Amino acid sequence: MYIERKAGSLTGAARIGRVTFNRTWRTIFYRDQVFHRIVGGGVFKSNYYDEATGEAYWISGCKRRGGDQLYATNVPVEVDEDARAEYWRDIRGSPERINEKTA
Repeated sequence: MYIERKAGSLTGAARIGRVTFNRTWRTIFYRDQVFHRIVGGGVFKSNYYDEATGEAYWISGCKRRGGDQLYATNVPVEVDEDARAEYWRDIRGSPERINEKTA
């Protein structure tokens, strides 16, 4: 999943990583963070908030053609090591890029 921290603005630090969901799909678990769905949309185009900090996040599926950000930026997006092979090979269809750490 694409995970972007909004932190009071339209764009923020982002990464691509492996997540899990609870049974209702309204809560996302990523590493040591727990995100809850914002019903009705949040500020700065956010759709989840961090349970521990209350900070807003945009979380969505990765796109085959790239451009995972909600708003286009030149900021590189870090791809977690445990998701890197699957992201480049299966989602982006570029197995030759498996060793690239940013998208």
